[in-house]
Amino acid sequence: MSGAEKLVEQIIETLNKNKGVNIVKIDLRRIENCFCSFFVICHGTSNTHVASLTDFVYDEVNEKVGEKPLHVEGEQQAQWVVLDYGNVIVHIFQKEQRDYYQLEDFWADAEITNVEEN
Repeated sequence: MSGAEKLVEQIIETLNKNKGVNIVKIDLRRIENCFCSFFVICHGTSNTHVASLTDFVYDEVNEKVGEKPLHVEGEQQAQWVVLDYGNVIVHIFQKEQRDYYQLEDFWADAEITNVEEN
């Protein structure tokens, strides 16, 4: 298992444990000239939930995998937060923004896995 795959598994475990809704893993490794290997997408139920999911991912991935994001965007509004780990990009939305931007549809030619919620 590659470092990116381990990172993705930890992110998914953390989101699942903390009630991230409709978690999706998008494997972009077969997409030519793609800027990263994976997207992980989910949504929360409120601004507070989105912010807490962001904090949990940041803290638990750092603690368990030893990785910190290169950049975090959107924390102030907590409607669409992006954590950029280089090869792995995490998108944590509020449902309305997720429905509007439909990232899963944009990457429809990639391998998309819906994660079962605990």
